[in-house]
Amino acid sequence: MNKVMSRTVPPRPRHRPPTRRDTRRPGGAPPRTAGRPAATAGRPAATRARNPRTAPETATRAQSPRTAPETALRQPRPTDLFADRLLAVLSGQRPVHWMLRHTAGRAYDDLARLAERGPLRARGMRPVVQDIGYYVAGEGALEVFARVATGDRLRAMAFRLERGEDLRWRCTAVETGPAA
Repeated sequence: MNKVMSRTVPPRPRHRPPTRRDTRRPGGAPPRTAGRPAATAGRPAATRARNPRTAPETATRAQSPRTAPETALRQPRPTDLFADRLLAVLSGQRPVHWMLRHTAGRAYDDLARLAERGPLRARGMRPVVQDIGYYVAGEGALEVFARVATGDRLRAMAFRLERGEDLRWRCTAVETGPAA
């Protein structure tokens, strides 16, 4: 089966207790300042420049800081993007024509009909996509479902994404759960 769940909260590891909050211990090491390296801090500049092996190395290190892989931005999935976009339209935060170039076939007409009723509108509270799952229906086709939470109320939204010849994802069908 090709069903995949995403946007779930990862469970906390069971082999380690929660983070300790001890007020008697210091918070951690002080932040590092961008200055001279510790090994050459006591020597004068003329002495540091005489060593040809370390001089270019320290200059290169200071000019090009490395970025940790964890800080690199991850591209959002098309399922997440479309769920947020459809939620914005169906909750009345965005107009329907905002999705015109992201839909194909009858999906725009269905979306316009759904948006008139405002199935995901709520007074005072902003709806949020709580969980997303998808099924790979075929090559270049995804059937996606999303759980939308508004306060303590939970609603369903389903849509189909198809990848076109231009390699862009477009929504081809939209449905919401029955009105409660």
